[in-house]
Amino acid sequence: MKSIIVTGASQGIGKATAVAFLEAGWRVGVLARSAEKLQAIADEHVNAVPLVADVTDAAAMESAFARFVARAERLDALFNNAGMFGPAGSIDEIDLGGFDQVLDVNVRGMFIAAKLAYAQMRRQVPQGGRIINNGSLSAHVPREGSVCYTLTKHAVTGLTRTLSLDGRPYDIACGQIDIGNAETDMVADLNARLQAEGKPANPTMDVQDAARSVLHMAEMPLNANVQFMTVMATKMPYIGRG
Repeated sequence: MKSIIVTGASQGIGKATAVAFLEAGWRVGVLARSAEKLQAIADEHVNAVPLVADVTDAAAMESAFARFVARAERLDALFNNAGMFGPAGSIDEIDLGGFDQVLDVNVRGMFIAAKLAYAQMRRQVPQGGRIINNGSLSAHVPREGSVCYTLTKHAVTGLTRTLSLDGRPYDIACGQIDIGNAETDMVADLNARLQAEGKPANPTMDVQDAARSVLHMAEMPLNANVQFMTVMATKMPYIGRG
């Protein structure tokens, strides 16, 4: 049975992706801070392994990865998904504390998870595995007032490219999925804010379409890799001029 850890698995894209992998027959480490939400997933899926940890806590993450590998015996994939949008506004309006929080989760948290997965994939026999980082359309084109989020998602792309290069000798593949407006609570909150400002809501897509895309990336053999995938609501104003 193949195995994967999904961070940020208690809700949104992370939860939808974890369930997609479980239904495809994978053993899934569902990792997030909410023990109750993770247990609810485990209650419905026998191959779900709850891993309660904050992605920014290196010691807790190391313990969580060790528990999962002890159960699964190896780690075939990581969906490095946990992230947050953070405060919105122009840069002069952003409190540094809010910026630090986004940086901590979206960059430090992803770094810690990738570091642990890479180390396990490098030492296991046979070597290898796949790391899939959750980027964003903001890694290419920002939306207004998203300076904290956009900065961190550009950092994620740097992480993806570097791991792809450094992982070659160890059969560690790394790719990035950039998801545009899957129907999650975060996007719902954004649309509510836009509508409160008298602006039209963003087009959205079913979160299951994003989950299936991650599954497709993970199921490829290690001699093939989706380096970057963009999956988005068709009518998003991403292509073309405004």
